Amino acid sequence: MKLEFSKGRIVFNRELSELDKLVLKFVKILDNAKIDYVIISGYIAILFGRSRNTEDVDLFIEEMPLGKFKAFWELLDKEGFECINESSPEKGHNDYLKEKLALRFAIKGTFEPNFELKFPKSKYNDYSLKNKVEVLLNNEKLMTSEIELQIAFKLKLGGDKDFEDARHLYKVFKEHLNQNLLVKQIAELNVEKEAEAVLWKKD
Repeated sequence: MKLEFSKGRIVFNRELSELDKLVLKFVKILDNAKIDYVIISGYIAILFGRSRNTEDVDLFIEEMPLGKFKAFWELLDKEGFECINESSPEKGHNDYLKEKLALRFAIKGTFEPNFELKFPKSKYNDYSLKNKVEVLLNNEKLMTSEIELQIAFKLKLGGDKDFEDARHLYKVFKEHLNQNLLVKQIAELNVEKEAEAVLWKKD
């Protein structure tokens, strides 16, 4: 897998998995609805070659009024998706998203994989949405979290799977990371010890 880098963009080609195809279909709906989004968490490691399963794909989406969200809900319905934890777009918007809770969408009649959508609820969430990376996978576009922040946050989450995700991303992007930014994000999240054990250790 050869990655090509330019400012704010990563370009590569590989055979698409069924999960990749589903993610690309979902983000096209977000684009068609003109909704700003960023993919975070485990799928990013999978996207860049880590071999593991995931039950969900996590995204932050821009805060929006009910009318815009209802139009998005209708687009999802037309494209074969349904919300699996709320049947009403009004309640989904007001009782979940506005309360900083997640809504989950999956292909109708299924539960996994699903797309977990949230409005940003912290400065780091806002940062992720404002400082995302454009990825062109087989010329199909999706927006992901800045890799440096993603690595630091995976260290913060602290599970074995999270550590392996962080280590995988560090190894894939080592020559292209902004090391000063990575160290800054690690310090802000107070995960220096985890970084020492997971990232800086010798193979």
